[in-house]
Amino acid sequence: MKLGVLTSSRADYGIYLPLLQKIKKDSFFKLEIIAFGTHMSRSHGYTFSDIEKEGYNCIHKISSLISNDDEESISSSYGLTVLKFADFWSKNTYDLVFCLGDRFEMSAAVQSGIPFGIKFAHIHGGETTLGAIDNVYRHQITLASKLHFTATDIFKNKVVDLIGSSEGVFDVGSLSLNDIKSFTPIKREVFFEKFNIPNEEFALVTFHPETMSVHENGQYALEMKNALMTISEKIFVIITMPNADTQGSVYREAIEKLKNEKSNHFLLIENFGKLNYFSAMHYAKILIGNTSSGILEAASFCKYVVNVGDRQKGRVQSKNVINCEFEEKAIVSSVKKAIEFKAYTGENIYFKLDAADNIIKIIKQFT
Repeated sequence: MKLGVLTSSRADYGIYLPLLQKIKKDSFFKLEIIAFGTHMSRSHGYTFSDIEKEGYNCIHKISSLISNDDEESISSSYGLTVLKFADFWSKNTYDLVFCLGDRFEMSAAVQSGIPFGIKFAHIHGGETTLGAIDNVYRHQITLASKLHFTATDIFKNKVVDLIGSSEGVFDVGSLSLNDIKSFTPIKREVFFEKFNIPNEEFALVTFHPETMSVHENGQYALEMKNALMTISEKIFVIITMPNADTQGSVYREAIEKLKNEKSNHFLLIENFGKLNYFSAMHYAKILIGNTSSGILEAASFCKYVVNVGDRQKGRVQSKNVINCEFEEKAIVSSVKKAIEFKAYTGENIYFKLDAADNIIKIIKQFT
């Protein structure tokens, strides 16, 4: 079975990894990686190099992003990605192509494949994020796909509603949690020394723009900066940098100012990679921000999450999530509350055993 895997960012690649590692070892499959999006961006850590290190037999490399992140540039990048993939799909055929999530680049690659009759398998469909335009991209990908692997039963029902059928829709849990029960973090002293982290508690922070509130992002970035400045007086702060969404640079600039103003209170990371990021979650006191990782994964690390603003609004949550407005005082107050809690001991509603194995069993029956 010839499989293609579309990966456009560090985020989706990290989620794919448990599945890719099993597929690579299975002679039933001929695996080809199709890398594009921010994987090729030097300003986002050139994560294509991480893919190369895995030793896949075939990796396709497609560059299509424009460097700016204003609305016109994002739209132009979308169009360019469609054109690049029109050429790619005309020359390459697959029995099945995996796509994941809700990025605009992923949406463009999938949309380009519709006239070619490409059979797509979508991971993480059916979710809702009211503060991000990703809803549109995610549902477009769902409508273009033949197979669907959702993270919860609620999301499965949403996909069924969208496509008008339950055929080909499977609730397998969050793929990124596939190996969580056997996960072993990097040794604490090795991890802290590797990234020059002081020997103390730290907060792990990730903020992305609210793409449904483009005119508010300047103010939101300021609220974030002021809140993190106050929080850093109480706890060391590690920040993973924003993605390539519309106005991501507004947050990036605010974060870089924090580092310049109080360099010994902050550590900025462009690309941790999955092992380092999961190790960071393991050792962190709390998570702060508006990333999906806080909603999907943090509960499995027994961490509380301060979820800021509306970007993740609509995603079902485990009981470790503390929601607050995108406002300085609300963020500081919520973080103060979260720091006082002991480790979270509840369930992660996104976890199911053997997600990768179950996906493989299903696609082997697909014709």
